[in-house]
Amino acid sequence: MSGVEVITFGCRLNTYESEVMRAEAEKAGLNNAVLVNTCAVTGEAVRQARQAIRRARRENPHARIIVTGCAAQTEKQVFAEMAEVDAVLGNEEKLTAASYRALPDFGVSAEEKLRVNDIMSVKATAPQMVKHIDGHVRAFIQVQNGCDHRCTFCIIPYGRGNSRSVPMGAVVDQARKLVQGGYREIVLTGVDATSYGADLPGQPSLGYLAKTLLRQVPEILRLRLSSIDSIEADRHLWDLIADEPRFMPHLHLSLQHGDDMILKRMKRRHSRADALSFVEQARRLRPDIVFGADMIAGFPTETAEMAENAATLAEEAGLAFLHVFPYSPRPGTPAARMPQLDRPLVKERAARLRARGDALHRAHLDRMVGSVQTIIVEMNGMAHTENFSLVAAPGLVPREIRRVIITGHNGKHLDMEVAPALAA
Repeated sequence: MSGVEVITFGCRLNTYESEVMRAEAEKAGLNNAVLVNTCAVTGEAVRQARQAIRRARRENPHARIIVTGCAAQTEKQVFAEMAEVDAVLGNEEKLTAASYRALPDFGVSAEEKLRVNDIMSVKATAPQMVKHIDGHVRAFIQVQNGCDHRCTFCIIPYGRGNSRSVPMGAVVDQARKLVQGGYREIVLTGVDATSYGADLPGQPSLGYLAKTLLRQVPEILRLRLSSIDSIEADRHLWDLIADEPRFMPHLHLSLQHGDDMILKRMKRRHSRADALSFVEQARRLRPDIVFGADMIAGFPTETAEMAENAATLAEEAGLAFLHVFPYSPRPGTPAARMPQLDRPLVKERAARLRARGDALHRAHLDRMVGSVQTIIVEMNGMAHTENFSLVAAPGLVPREIRRVIITGHNGKHLDMEVAPALAA
């Protein structure tokens, strides 16, 4: 192979950072290399990364394989000891050309492979400018990194460090560059995006940042948030939900569970009632808003009744998209030391919760049939509505925005037709 190939796992922030990595590695003159940007959120994510590394070595026996990302930060020795790996870079090191210029030669020891510093010592997030997001019609912008909270199940703060924000001016500059490059939809992303601004002068909030972006870059046609912690919603965010048509009517919530005792044991900062209150208020302000959420099934000490409370919360909140994680003990986290459920039971509860989520998603798709929607066309013949529902869009041009009539669905995606009078 020639050039730099990037394999990305995990969140949208990783997707954004992969473009930074590619640019920095090419700036450093790196060639014939595979960069693996890992995720640490579950044990399964780490397993998949290791599997991808072995496959990359089989397919590229003479390439240099460099592993980075959250799993490389939290489990650096695991990756350094893999024979297939030539170097391991930390989450901070992966973003600078200097790291790629200073790589060790082939055949070094596991210790010599390591370029992973203490992520907790990082106090600021430097603005990173990218020209495009490979394979995506929606452009992601990093506005924040790290997390100051310590949920008992979560390893991510140890892979990302404490919360730090990108200055507003840099975010505006990045957005302007991306829309000039043809992007019509921007997604603001971070590890704990709703904590944005607490470390900046004047402490601007995420909602204020979004307002500023839409005011200063009027060419942005659609603005999204990748996910939010609803307990941190600020008044500017409520204003956007109520009054800004360019702010998309879809929010992905970091709920994690629906039972108050489990939420306390997770060290979450919201209750079941808080979650329901948030979605109810948002719907009062914008009736067409749609919600997704992350949920963990099989958390330590979870009883059958507690598991049912999670499922009924999803139903009471009317969630359209449910992303279910079977609980995975992460070494070094408090939850890993709690009484664990048997793995078959964890998987069974995750399957049941997914089935409830699938039913909610089908009900959402049913409600969409017959409606007129505005879609943005993806690279793969699919599209997304403003509320992030997936639509089959054969024959339409990527990045095109169209008004369509929803004619049906197959339980996974919507079908549509373009009426000439509705074409955007």
